[in-house]
Amino acid sequence: MKNTVVSIQNQKDTHEKITMLTAYDYSMAKLIDNAGVNMILVGDSLGMVMLGYKDTLSVTMNDMIHHTKAVARGTTDALIVGDMPFMSYQTSIYDAVCNAGRLIQEGNAHAVKLEGGTIVKEQIRAIVNASIPVVGHIGLTPQSVNALGGFKVQGKDIKAAQKLIEDAHAVEEAGAFAVVLECVPAPLAKQITDELSIPTIGIGAGAHCDGQVLVYQDMLNMFSNNSPKFVKQFADVGEMMTQAFQSYITEVQQGIFPSEAYSFRMPEEIKNKLA
Repeated sequence: MKNTVVSIQNQKDTHEKITMLTAYDYSMAKLIDNAGVNMILVGDSLGMVMLGYKDTLSVTMNDMIHHTKAVARGTTDALIVGDMPFMSYQTSIYDAVCNAGRLIQEGNAHAVKLEGGTIVKEQIRAIVNASIPVVGHIGLTPQSVNALGGFKVQGKDIKAAQKLIEDAHAVEEAGAFAVVLECVPAPLAKQITDELSIPTIGIGAGAHCDGQVLVYQDMLNMFSNNSPKFVKQFADVGEMMTQAFQSYITEVQQGIFPSEAYSFRMPEEIKNKLA
């Protein structure tokens, strides 16, 4: 079944949990889509997990469009959300609408996501007025990592918690159809979820959000570095891949692969004429 903005809202209304995973290329998008996930996020996290940057700040619009197009080619049913990268919407409302339009028109996304609450409500409003669905993102906003002083849980004191509640309502009032809550204490995420009429998608925000999102490389343990506290590793795919690569190297070095079963034959008369 095709997932849409309307069907995602219906899931909140009927208390059916929403699932979201990242994807950055055709093959992974196809696998995730076939598994039945509701939404695919082409996150600017691709800067770290696909391009090797230390954070998301170096990701460009061209990077996002390139990867979003690839994901769109591999997706049939999931709703595709393209991340708006750093400085693609902060500079002006005009830039925000133009760059959101590029992700839809050139990248074939169904919706866009941008970070921030009250500070970007006018950008959200303008993008929505251009008939482009928007997902908000509050709490830990990786594009603001330098201003936040690192990757830290947000909303831990009363002032910060009240600010996040204000941000959540601002995102909803501006017209976003959903909002990501990242690294927010579970009780605060529950309160926000209960107060909003639009779905909340949690990542490190507890079980009471309307849905969850994870970076697929994290949940498949594809890196040897430490995973965030909120990541459950559903399979050790990284170790499986490493073992497969090592087996391939060994078999090639020992002349085991390719065996006759993986080779093509030719008629004996042709072979004899070549001798």
